[in-house]
Amino acid sequence: MLVTEESVRLVLLGSPHAPGCSRGAARSSLCHYKSLARRPVLALQKPIRYSNSIINHAALSLELERAPEHIETQFLADAPILSNAEKDFDQLLGTQDLDKALQYNQALQAQASRLQNAVSEAISQAFPQLNQPGGGSAPAHLLLQRILYKINRMNFFWYDDLSNYSNERSIFLANLRDAIETPWQAWELEQLPVRRDMSPAEVQSAVRSQAAYDVDPDLSETAQCIRNEMSLAGYKYLLAVGSVDGLVEASRQSRVCAGAANEVMCAVFRVLMEEYGTGRFNKKHSTFYAAMMRELGLSDRNEDYLHLVPWQSLAAMNHNFLLTERRRHYLRYLGGLTFFEVNGPSVYRNYLAAAQRLGLSDDASGYWALHIKEDERHGRQMVEDVAVPLVDMYPGDAWEVLLGYDQEKAMGLRAGDAMLQRIKQADEDPLHL
Repeated sequence: MLVTEESVRLVLLGSPHAPGCSRGAARSSLCHYKSLARRPVLALQKPIRYSNSIINHAALSLELERAPEHIETQFLADAPILSNAEKDFDQLLGTQDLDKALQYNQALQAQASRLQNAVSEAISQAFPQLNQPGGGSAPAHLLLQRILYKINRMNFFWYDDLSNYSNERSIFLANLRDAIETPWQAWELEQLPVRRDMSPAEVQSAVRSQAAYDVDPDLSETAQCIRNEMSLAGYKYLLAVGSVDGLVEASRQSRVCAGAANEVMCAVFRVLMEEYGTGRFNKKHSTFYAAMMRELGLSDRNEDYLHLVPWQSLAAMNHNFLLTERRRHYLRYLGGLTFFEVNGPSVYRNYLAAAQRLGLSDDASGYWALHIKEDERHGRQMVEDVAVPLVDMYPGDAWEVLLGYDQEKAMGLRAGDAMLQRIKQADEDPLHL
């Protein structure tokens, strides 16, 4: 039977109403959507919107690949085709009124064609098999996630030249984003064993039990290394990479605070309000992060260290961009935010312990101390005032809350593993930050 876009969508949603389409057939049909990147971008078809199924916690087993990798600055340089593709993308992104220019500028059309071919090749290299958690080419992953990030960042206002936003509604860029997101999100789906048959009560119980553990988990290898072994060079690298998100902290969360008023929305906004220092710049959490950077002689300008960010960390950022920009994924995003707030204090304790062991000043570690205190409260609020009530409000979709929680956790583990490798490299060969 013909596998239609709708039947693939239903299968990936776990619907019993997908006519004549198995999950295997749905996977194979992804080859068609990978091929979209080879077509003229302005003519791309509308991509499938993927949702997910709930995680079977008993079967959850993440095997994160730990193959040695170079620092990010070398990744694309080692793959000239991909490196040139990012240059093509940057030039297209900086072209004023890009969509109009592509209609008549043959040089731009050639650039767009080269970019499409490179993106198509990168998709094939990054996702050769859907069910490989650490599979795929690292340079290909990096190119795709950097392109996505540079498109997604236009959802924020950076107080820069207004002409930088002339392409924020570009059809070319929107189609390019969708061509990458479609196979990437299908691949992310396959990283966790999934099911959606838990009752609302079971989902609420699972969120509470997971949160009870994640607020103070056993020390992982990454945590122990950071606490006991990380050098000052490694600490500075940690701050530099974290600054890409830390200096615009909670900006994505702000995207889900608009809409109908109720207790859940107000609870989410309370967390955001405290992240923003209740409207006082000197109390905003990103201000404390910038102070840490300056204390250690690092630049506190936004995105100065974007070139150091591993693709695994960029993927976590881009995943949250996707969830916060689509209302359909509201439950999944807030499930993920619940994990982030619950687990945050345990992570920040490790960073604070490292700073104290290194003999750093309060200014060089104050952000962690602040977050330990506030996020303990935020975690409780997210569980009881957001996640649990959302399950009651959407009993038929309750599984999405827990799915978001678990995806955020899995992506964080993957990014943490990548960061540990880079920290060890920085310890052995300090970067000139």
